[in-house]
Amino acid sequence: MKSDYIIEVNHVFKQFEDGQYALRDVNLKVKKGEFVTILGPSGCGKTTLLRCIAGFQVASEGDILLNGEDMTSLPANKRPVNTVFQKYALFPHLNVFDNVAFGLKLRGVERTEMDKRVRKALKMVSMSDYEYRDVDSLSGGQQQRVAIARAIINEPEVLLLDEPLSALDRKMRADMQLELREMHKKLGITFIYVTHDQEEALTLSDRVVIMREGKIQQIGTPTDVYNEPQNCFVANFIGESNILDAIMKHDELVHFCDRDFDCVDKGFGEDTEVDIVVRPEDWYIGVIDTQNDSKTPWQLTGEVQTCIFKGVHYEMTVLTENGYELVVQDYKQFLPGVKVGLLVKPEDIQVMKKERLCNTFEGTVLADNQVEMLEEKWDIAERTADRFETGEQVRVEVDFNHINLQDDEEDGTLSGEVRFILYKGDHYHLTVRTDDGDDIYVDTNDIWDVGDRVGIKIAPSWIRLYKTNTDNQPA
Repeated sequence: MKSDYIIEVNHVFKQFEDGQYALRDVNLKVKKGEFVTILGPSGCGKTTLLRCIAGFQVASEGDILLNGEDMTSLPANKRPVNTVFQKYALFPHLNVFDNVAFGLKLRGVERTEMDKRVRKALKMVSMSDYEYRDVDSLSGGQQQRVAIARAIINEPEVLLLDEPLSALDRKMRADMQLELREMHKKLGITFIYVTHDQEEALTLSDRVVIMREGKIQQIGTPTDVYNEPQNCFVANFIGESNILDAIMKHDELVHFCDRDFDCVDKGFGEDTEVDIVVRPEDWYIGVIDTQNDSKTPWQLTGEVQTCIFKGVHYEMTVLTENGYELVVQDYKQFLPGVKVGLLVKPEDIQVMKKERLCNTFEGTVLADNQVEMLEEKWDIAERTADRFETGEQVRVEVDFNHINLQDDEEDGTLSGEVRFILYKGDHYHLTVRTDDGDDIYVDTNDIWDVGDRVGIKIAPSWIRLYKTNTDNQPA
């Protein structure tokens, strides 16, 4: 049965021998001729996904289809896809022509046809005059072109590219981005491209797939993922962002930075906790005129803290009078110490559903006012015997700002590592992964770095227990 998609990845998991998952329930459909970029930080699973599509690794669960046909267990050399690697993998003992022709020789293509196809491929990548050059004498950009020519000469239905520009300098990388886009248009084949460079993904792609820790966070056009991020990770990872806690008062009215703002979002309910994103370039900034200030209805006022020239625009940090630090970009320079006002249009405020409202864990009630959770015993303030039976399974909740992190991990009931940091205007929101692999979310004003080892403490009075058969009410 013919599919509308050239590549389909259905519920794919990849678990390695050490028990760690590189991919968790990944689903992706790619149309013929698309340029799709898989984007994410190091270790997010993007290269593993590409290798599963290529056949260099086999999925632990799920299936991968090409034109509707299952190729999950098909070896790499049987799949109609070719891969361009980060390090190009050219043969140093062969010249450019023989490198490009290598696949055709293995297939027994006759010499006349081989010459014709090699020269056509080299012309496609602007390397026509380099047939007999040693590959070691070529620049990084030229070697990358040879690697692409070798990949496209076999006329694959899908071309997979694993960070092929990462070894190039900034200017050459920018030039090659444009050339890759043009090559894609000329060839008309499907490109699946892996990168950790946000600008590269937005420049090249028809659609961007954003991954984090083995899961897809969002799929969309470059415009969609930039202007309408679906969660805080995407908003923070794609470009500069101001991400703030907010309350959706009702449709088209949201409260953040201690005041109400008109917006265009609907359907979040009333008095609902949400996150909002305002891109730095979407703030209108101006100097406050103390004599004629009433003429401009500033939504926020504050003082410029820093001002950095970014080549095209200036980037300022503004500390508002009510204590929020915001990033603002403008073509005009506003020096530190200047009193400024800020405005934002309703359509430039992006409202997002919160991924979670507090920490939630599974627990077991113990005797003597204790609960077991996260593989440890915790004292709690309430009398468990009044409402629970010993051994009863419960839901445990702890607010983000009631997790106490210690510099010395030995001082905590648990120890773990800071994995992700998000600044939210007046505090940091951290993801801390315990040594047993559980994630704990922390709001703090303390400054930590990704990779810091910490101790984790929770005061007994901040641990709440709920019956597992209720949604929102304490037992």
